[in-house]
Amino acid sequence: MKKSDFYFDLPERLIAQHPMEQRDASRMLVMDRKTGELSHRHFHDLIEYLKPGDCLVMNNSRVIPARLMGQAEGRTTPIEVVLLTDHGDGVWECLTRPGKKTREGVKLSFGDGLLTGVVESVNPKDGNRMIRFQYEGVFLELLEQLGTMPLPPYIKEKLDDPERYQTVYSKTPGSAAAPTAGLHFTPELLDEIRAKGVKTAFVTLHVGLGTFRPVKEEEITDHIMHSEFYTMDEETARIINETHAQGHDVFAVGTTACRTLETIAAEDGTVRAQSGWTDIFIYPGYRFKCIDHLVTNFHLPESTLMMLISAFAGRERVLDMYKTAVEQEYRFFSFGDSTLFL
Repeated sequence: MKKSDFYFDLPERLIAQHPMEQRDASRMLVMDRKTGELSHRHFHDLIEYLKPGDCLVMNNSRVIPARLMGQAEGRTTPIEVVLLTDHGDGVWECLTRPGKKTREGVKLSFGDGLLTGVVESVNPKDGNRMIRFQYEGVFLELLEQLGTMPLPPYIKEKLDDPERYQTVYSKTPGSAAAPTAGLHFTPELLDEIRAKGVKTAFVTLHVGLGTFRPVKEEEITDHIMHSEFYTMDEETARIINETHAQGHDVFAVGTTACRTLETIAAEDGTVRAQSGWTDIFIYPGYRFKCIDHLVTNFHLPESTLMMLISAFAGRERVLDMYKTAVEQEYRFFSFGDSTLFL
């Protein structure tokens, strides 16, 4: 299939620049995958589509203030470093700008030396840097002091409250970008959902900025997916397996939860507790093993996420759905409205 098969025309004015005042007041476009029928609802109506015994699986990864501004040793030019992936022992894979100032061996300093680092290597394929950081104390506490939130490139306005780029159930720090499908939930809505007899379960997938990288190859099978770290514990595995064994459905909240479940699931749809790295690339022709329904936001044209939802609901129906969303002026992307695929 071609990248251009997943193109749609999106007016820039529909790209949401700020979150809704009330998280669950965002609109939700619902598709019945069997008929293609669309319904215009609001996110708080999600509870109407959940039945007692069903399971809602969410990604509890928390966005870290991963954008650092510093200097290279002996230079005054500002250096931007965005943390992508923790490789352990103080080593992080990073984006840097300007790249020509961060060659192998360059020493970096942040916050007047509170945090320092050395560029150990440069990936020739994508230009990412492996930087070994040195510091005293707790790294995440230093990031809270020195770093800022790395908002997506299509958001041009300043975010006054960084917590609005976190889900209300975020728990495990490690993402460079938010699992945005979950931004619509409120504690009150989750309480109502649980009171209805719906189970909630959590996985962790640390979202990298690779999620925003465009597909450059025209033949989509030539695209190389970025890797992201995931974890599923025993409790979540038990809940998911029991849900299916009892004849109920699993709702994945977001493409990150979807990709985690589909990475872990056996051919019969069962899952087990595990951690690892996934570079799963889901596009039309893929057979879903674990998820029954998907809650997600509106995605970029020609992106891997457009390909994933096209695999789940059918490319033509998804493109028709997005055409309707544009006509009805739904808000798009991270701070935008929601979709539900039944």
